[in-house]
Amino acid sequence: MDYKKTNAARTTISRDVQDLANHVDGNIYEMINILEKRSNQIGVDIKEELIAKLEEFATPSDTLEEVFENQEQTEISRFYERLPKSTLIAIEELIEGKIYMKEKVKDEPAIELEDSSDIDLTTDESEEESK
Repeated sequence: MDYKKTNAARTTISRDVQDLANHVDGNIYEMINILEKRSNQIGVDIKEELIAKLEEFATPSDTLEEVFENQEQTEISRFYERLPKSTLIAIEELIEGKIYMKEKVKDEPAIELEDSSDIDLTTDESEEESK
């Protein structure tokens, strides 16, 4: 996803927690868990993208001249610093309905059958025949 074009606020906004939780069936703890996981995903993506761009400027030996000439590197770093924080992007995605959570299927406990040698399988008819 292109985080540079997000509608997320660049500063913190006070929000009604219950209103945000209503986007996730009203469960505040589930909402916090979802936002935390999504925020971590966004943070990792942004960090990897930034590191990839900064690696273009990496040289094995930095000289004094190269430090002053890398204004492009400084501009890239400043651009990423100005991006909204990953938590704000995650909240905006939640509000816009772009986040969904797959629920894990709960395994039902296995039904244990009794040992067949302990079970009497005789029916009423077989009892009458034996008499």
